[in-house]
Amino acid sequence: MSDHVPSPGLEKLLAETRPTPYLALDPQVVRERHRELAAAFGDAAVLYAVKACPEPAVLRALVESGAGFDVASQPEIDLCLAAGADPALIQHGNPVRGPGAAAAAAASGVRRFVTDSAEDVDALAAEVPGARVQVRLSVDDTGSATPFHGKFGALPDEAVRLLRRVADRGLVPAGLTFHAGSQQTRPETYAAAVAVALRVAGRAGLARPELDLGGGWPVAYRGPVAGPHAFAAAVRAAVAGAVAAGDVDGAALLLEPGRALVADAGVLRATVLRVSRRPGIDHRRWVYLDVGRYQGLAETEGEAIGYPVRVPGRTAPDGPAVLAGPTCDGDDVVYRRTPVPLPLDLAAGDVLDLLCTGAYTASYASVGFNGFGPLEVVVAGAS
Repeated sequence: MSDHVPSPGLEKLLAETRPTPYLALDPQVVRERHRELAAAFGDAAVLYAVKACPEPAVLRALVESGAGFDVASQPEIDLCLAAGADPALIQHGNPVRGPGAAAAAAASGVRRFVTDSAEDVDALAAEVPGARVQVRLSVDDTGSATPFHGKFGALPDEAVRLLRRVADRGLVPAGLTFHAGSQQTRPETYAAAVAVALRVAGRAGLARPELDLGGGWPVAYRGPVAGPHAFAAAVRAAVAGAVAAGDVDGAALLLEPGRALVADAGVLRATVLRVSRRPGIDHRRWVYLDVGRYQGLAETEGEAIGYPVRVPGRTAPDGPAVLAGPTCDGDDVVYRRTPVPLPLDLAAGDVLDLLCTGAYTASYASVGFNGFGPLEVVVAGAS
């Protein structure tokens, strides 16, 4: 069972009767998490990673809080603009862009882009001349639940060449960005990445670069993690070290939180479909829910993210269980290795809450695999 306590807004939603599964969201929690992160990082610009939860109510709350946005596609740009975002505060952070995508973004007012290849630099020069461009650096992501190494990012020597190419092609070499891996729990990993990035910036002739710290900021799902002030202190110390070493004169910081802003704002309510004993298969009970990997729990792949679980209305002692989804897919097992203690009197028809599920759930749900529809989202305070 879990020690996490959902917000009053979430509890009010959960007290209402409606079909499951659904994701309950409280934008007020998003505002609070943004305020905490912004306070820890001082004058750093906060660009919310829209992919984490593109719900319009979340985007509106962040616009009101003064946040910017990190987007990966034109539909995400359109969502941000519909929520009232200033296009000057939107950054197209996906370096995998097809022909015309950058031009379409620019037509919407977006002038900030991220790149990690010579081919993309040339495409940006052709489609958005004069745009501000950050080069994405490949960095060590030790300590993350989901590493990002390989698909994105340039190694240091190539990053230097790319920054020079950006300038040569008539674009503005704004600085560097990196991603230290999703659910990154080690402040020292960010510090090491900052040191590498600022050395690269100095070699490329950028005295005061933008330094986008990317995403990955962690959430205390089933155990404690360092708070934002610990990460901010590690980053500030690394910047000071780079300045002292003469690599740069300073840096303008940005960060791209996703789960850190929205995870605690959501509770995914499910219904138990069946509790089965599997003699000879597993000594534990198998608990099948009406939600699984294809209805929003994609981050349980490899059991990377362990959501806290609670069962309202049951008070019996807990016993071990395997948690599985409803589809006919053999991979649709949510937790087989991760301990899931559930009440011994749990029965079909009981509701079960997966907590801290505001990030990467509804945005990951399939459109109807095996006949199970997309995850409904219900927002606190919505009329």
